[in-house]
Amino acid sequence: MTEIRFYHLQTQDTAQALPLILTKALAGDHRIVVRAANDKDVEKLNEQLWVFRSESFLPHGSKKDGHSEDQPIWLTDIDENPNKADVLILTGGTSSEQVSDYNLCCEMFDGRNEDAVIATRKKWKTYKESGFEATYWQQNEKGGWDKK
Repeated sequence: MTEIRFYHLQTQDTAQALPLILTKALAGDHRIVVRAANDKDVEKLNEQLWVFRSESFLPHGSKKDGHSEDQPIWLTDIDENPNKADVLILTGGTSSEQVSDYNLCCEMFDGRNEDAVIATRKKWKTYKESGFEATYWQQNEKGGWDKK
């Protein structure tokens, strides 16, 4: 069954926090789909991944780049898995009908946005009612994650 992790952003936005999560996933030899709310958000994430660290590179692409099957990280605003990923990261309040096709689904949400918190609580309840195991990770002051 798919593992569900909720990542509660408190000190950074998604574009700032996402690269560290992607780095860990790639180190585990995973392929990843990152779903954003719209094309503008996909482009923002794309730009952030290019400038994340000057000494490293997070290999990624989107429909603008093509060759989805060759991309370890695929950025999209639709519910798809063209790179045969085993990790799904949902941002900006997005959802997926394909969660159970992945080994891991990460729900990133902005804890400074009350609407996002309310929506995430509903998602938590829905996942639990559907039989998924879910864990909650809260961002600390250093940008790391503490399991609660």
